[in-house]
Amino acid sequence: MTARQSEPIGVGLVGYGMSGSSLHAPLITAEPRLRLQAVVSGNPQRVHRDLPAVPVAPTLTQLLDDPAVELVVIAAPNAAHHELARTALQAGRHVVVDKPLTVTSAEADDLIRLADERRLQLSVFHQRRWDADHLTVRRCVEEGLLGDVNTYIARYDRFRSGPATRWTELDQPGAGVLYDLGSHLVDQALCLFGTPQTVWADLATQRPGGAAVDYAHLVLGYGPLRVLLHAGSLIRAPGPRFEVHGDCGSFVKDGMDGQIAAMLAGRRPGDPGWGEEPETRYGTLTTELAGLACTGRLASVPGSYETFYRMMAATVRGNGPVPVPAEQARDVIRVLEHAVSSSRDGLVVTYR
Repeated sequence: MTARQSEPIGVGLVGYGMSGSSLHAPLITAEPRLRLQAVVSGNPQRVHRDLPAVPVAPTLTQLLDDPAVELVVIAAPNAAHHELARTALQAGRHVVVDKPLTVTSAEADDLIRLADERRLQLSVFHQRRWDADHLTVRRCVEEGLLGDVNTYIARYDRFRSGPATRWTELDQPGAGVLYDLGSHLVDQALCLFGTPQTVWADLATQRPGGAAVDYAHLVLGYGPLRVLLHAGSLIRAPGPRFEVHGDCGSFVKDGMDGQIAAMLAGRRPGDPGWGEEPETRYGTLTTELAGLACTGRLASVPGSYETFYRMMAATVRGNGPVPVPAEQARDVIRVLEHAVSSSRDGLVVTYR
């Protein structure tokens, strides 16, 4: 092992908004093989409030002047992902991009080609692959607890009736609930079932005075399997987070993973009980045993957002695969593009 390989990996974080401050910075600083070298932000006071010892750079160019930065994490608005990631890759840095990778699949393909040409690691922060509820659904599917799955329903219900307060709610490329929450919904579905055969979608703006899509309903076709993905912004009483039905059983799960709330409250991976859910949050499994229908609570698999940066640190040092391959993140964007086309034209679109 060289001296550099034994040292923590210097990380430059680009952006310190909600995602950068509440997700990336806490998870980066919790991984012992990573060192947060600097943050690019136009609000140094906010950064120093949370990270008093971390330097703040005004631009990505200035950040890249520091040779100690080996890994650049892009946590900027979606429309800036492609340009910022391309600049970092051209400068010889490994890159993590917050989801979605880019606004278009063509931009994603460009970054994938560039990373391959430069022999650099490129990954995408689809951290909800490590939600407790998704990991539990994945266990049900992979262990055959439900038999052959015929219906999968996943949803994000929230109530935001006021004026737009974040860039994700503005009329700009990559904004709106489809690219925000929809990215998570599609990525989790593709993790379970692969890319679909068809995509149908209904997208709308329901909030008075709204500028971006705030309602999204997608149906992904996989032969007889139907995957229904839904996100709404005017729902006071949320429905089940997941419903998964197969020819041998069903699994229904309410509530949201608690890791983000825990980090906002100052907790970190490694703390006692990290990622665990109380019994009151367990999902309900209905299946057949000895010819009888049985219903009970299924313990949640603990959530583990820290897995992402643990794997990323290993891959930068040449010791494993990236946590989320960029090609998989590109496929998510293709589904989103097909959803836009389907909603616009009122057609079922063949995935390609």
